[in-house]
Amino acid sequence: MDDMVDSSIFPPASSVYGTTLREHVLSGMQAAPGATGQFTSLLNHISLAIRIISSRVRSAGLAGMLGYTGKQNIQGEDVLKLDEFANDVLVEALERSGHCGIIGSEELDEVRVPGSAGKYVVLFDPLDGSGNIDTNGCIGTIFAILRRQPGELLPVVDEALRPGREIVCAGYTIYGPSTTFVLSTGHGVDGFTLDPNVGEFFLSHPNIRCPARGNTYSVNEGNYSTWAKGVQDWANAMRTPDPELGSHGLRYSGAFVLDAHRTLLKGGVFAYPADAKNGKGKLRLLYEANPMAYILEQAGGAATDGINRMLDVQPKALHQRTSLVLGSKDDVARFAEFAKRG
Repeated sequence: MDDMVDSSIFPPASSVYGTTLREHVLSGMQAAPGATGQFTSLLNHISLAIRIISSRVRSAGLAGMLGYTGKQNIQGEDVLKLDEFANDVLVEALERSGHCGIIGSEELDEVRVPGSAGKYVVLFDPLDGSGNIDTNGCIGTIFAILRRQPGELLPVVDEALRPGREIVCAGYTIYGPSTTFVLSTGHGVDGFTLDPNVGEFFLSHPNIRCPARGNTYSVNEGNYSTWAKGVQDWANAMRTPDPELGSHGLRYSGAFVLDAHRTLLKGGVFAYPADAKNGKGKLRLLYEANPMAYILEQAGGAATDGINRMLDVQPKALHQRTSLVLGSKDDVARFAEFAKRG
């Protein structure tokens, strides 16, 4: 009897070996008429790149990857070593996939056109929240995928300058206590967690839904004095307990991907409004705002530029900035009510 193991201390096999990201994507594509496998292959390459980035993030201090490169990107921002590494890994993975015809990145001056007939456009922020890197804070990767427009003789850059409603897939990764991959292919939102011992993402958050209303708000109140009066009034209202809505707690990390993720799961509202310094807003429309807006809408939430639907905005430049408000439908609508007052 001493040799026998008490099976009750071990979970059943079904809870140990869950659905992998690869299996999840394959099952969706098998149900799609005319699927060729190219989209699945493209996502597999993105997943590989994210696992490589995750590994380097976790050993950045030991691998000499902290600090700056001494370069600046097209926005005039100093480039961190991990920024450059993440960008290079994603670009190489996308080029090697053979399915990506156009690549756009926050770290690239212009779009890149691999030497292939790839039918997809991929736009990404390789490492969001870079300011948190050297303090071991959460950071992440954000991306969106669009189909190229067959038969259209458009300039290459115009293939990227399309409104977010044309996105066919978007996702983001958070490199935190665990590496979490949140993905939507247009049929809801699912979350996966990386098992570093196995090297696979497993489904951990199926069918994520954003609550219709939350009790937190996420905004950089250090910019309060530079906001329009309507936005200031909104912030004042969020600080003040409401007889019907109750109290709201302030949650702000400085990493957009993390604040948006918390808002997606818990509800509430994230806001990065325009201000006196950033008259059109600060977040990148193509690489940050649109992918996250797509995901929030797929989860039953909402995303706007403060008043108008985010996914209807027509991009005019690769590195266009925008204001962004996303989260629970009721909370986003409440922000808009205040913003309309000017």
